[in-house]
Parts: sequence; structure tokens; C-alpha cells
Amino acid sequence: MKLIYGTAWKKERTAELVELALRTGFRGIDTACQPKHYNEPGVGLGISNSGIDRSELFLQTKYTSVNGQDPLSIPYDPSAPLEIQITKSLETSLKNLRTDYLDSLVMHSPMDTFEETLEGWKVMEGFVKDGRVKQLGISNCYDFEYFRKLFNEVEQKPAVLQNRFYSDSGYDVELREFCLGNGVSYQGFWTLSANPDILESEVVVRLAEKYSVSAAVVFYRCLSERGVVSLCGTTCEGHMIEDLGLMGFGIEADEVGLVFGLCK
Repeated sequence: MKLIYGTAWKKERTAELVELALRTGFRGIDTACQPKHYNEPGVGLGISNSGIDRSELFLQTKYTSVNGQDPLSIPYDPSAPLEIQITKSLETSLKNLRTDYLDSLVMHSPMDTFEETLEGWKVMEGFVKDGRVKQLGISNCYDFEYFRKLFNEVEQKPAVLQNRFYSDSGYDVELREFCLGNGVSYQGFWTLSANPDILESEVVVRLAEKYSVSAAVVFYRCLSERGVVSLCGTTCEGHMIEDLGLMGFGIEADEVGLVFGLCK
């Protein structure tokens, strides 16, 4: 899977856009049990309306800790023990998404302490064991040593690391290398919004003209060549179609290298 459709900030248009994305050709959907930024019930409705069989889809959602929630719309009891919070979040997600299992459950960010992260991870490991979740991941984790320690100490290894792909984190060079070497899917979000300088660069513009595609497609393709699975949150059907065609043209290794040379 080269692109995943991201559903953050779609609000009342979520169902409509998820249905459109699926009908256009997306088969991976990313959301979160976080009403502050995601309309998870709308994602479930969009999936249902699309008519796409559940077996064809990759559904990924997130457990968001109290600190990341709007106090007025927390989908679980914030005073409950962590195990109860995470379990209620999962149950809510399964109901919202109209499914009895998730392909991927991601911890939206590390907890306040590493010990709490481990505690929460062990709860999520139980979901893998009982069949309600196929794999686990973590998001917004930019500390290499922290991620490596988590990877080494848990039973169910992270299958996903989802981070902003941007210059403030140095484009996660060390983390991405670790992911490539350990079978972890590195998912990048905020890919276009955070990198306008790259999209407008002479290198990318020239390649877009050469291959008759958009600058965004060139960037998505180069990221894919280096093992990055990008989240795409476009609301435009034309862009959806265009972006999904990222593998429809040849690109030379040195050209990919030139584009990645801008990610510093």
C-alpha cells in the first residue's frame, strides 16, 4: 500500500469524502477515536456507503490519551484506569467503524512516562491476542532511543510508526532506517502541507514536467521509493485519482536521490 487516506479535520464531510476516496481507489483508511479532530462515525458511514467489502480494506484507528482529547467530548471515562480507557476506546472504534476487527491500532502519542506507554501497550497487545486487532503502532514518536526501547521491550512489536514528515524532526532519518531494517511501516503525514519548499523546488517541478504529473505525485512517488507510506487527505476527486497514479510512471534512482536530497 503506497497511500492511505487520512480523515483528520473532515468534520461533517467525513462520510462523503471517505466514500469518494474508496470509490476512487483508496483501500487504506486512517482515523482516530478523537472527536476533537476526527469524525470516526462518519468514517464508518462512508465505508458502509461505498459498498466495498471489509476484506478489501486496511482500517487503522488510534487510541488518544486524555491529554489529546477535547475535555467536552472524551470517548471514555478519563478518571477510569488506563486499561479501561483503552478498552472503551477500542470498543467505540469498532462500533463507529462498523467492524469486528481493526487492521491496525495506533497509540496516538507516547504517554506521559515510558512506564505508562508500556502499560498501555500491554493492554493493546491483549486485543491482538483476542483477534480484535491485527497489528499495533505508535504515532508522534520522534525520539529514536525511545522508539527502539519500546520495540525491544514489548512482545507485540510495533508494525507502524506514524510521524509528521517534516524538517523539524530532520525527516526522521534514523527512525526510518530502523523501520526499514526491522519490518516497521513508516507512515508520514502532513507530507505536502509541511514541505511547500520541496514541492516548489526546481528539482521537483522539473520532474513533474518531465513525467506530466503534479509535484505532489512526484513527491509521493519518491517517498514510496524510500519506504514511506504517505497519508493523503485531499478533498478533491481529481487529486485523489492523480495521487493514486503515483506508480504509473517510471522514475530513475538518481532522480529519487535528488528529491530526497532536499529532505534535510
